[in-house]
Amino acid sequence: MEKEKLRIDKYLWAIRLFKTRSQAADACDKGKVKFNGENCKASRAVNVNDEYEVKTEAKRWVIKVTGLLDHRVQYKEAIHFYSDVTPVEELNRIAFQAAVFHTGKRLSKQGRPTKKDKRDLDEFLGTP
Repeated sequence: MEKEKLRIDKYLWAIRLFKTRSQAADACDKGKVKFNGENCKASRAVNVNDEYEVKTEAKRWVIKVTGLLDHRVQYKEAIHFYSDVTPVEELNRIAFQAAVFHTGKRLSKQGRPTKKDKRDLDEFLGTP
């Protein structure tokens, strides 16, 4: 199951941080995968105990390699090949962003804007 040399894009795909290997390679090319604060290429060799900062669409991960995995396996097995060492403040930031996400819709049970609300809005926008 373990190999001597393993590419970072293949590893990130195997541990299920990305759906496809090409997405993992694109993330490396776009600078979303960092090793020691430096961008790393998709062809970089992965070693045990390396720490990588990875930005996915969902969140920013800081992972530590605990084992080398060269093929995609079930999630239950894949989680044994890395440890998530993402700082607590990053996790709190993600929770805060989700909590204050505003869709632009009015709150429920608030009703339609009153004439006063409309006048205030017209005054604010400078509409005669």
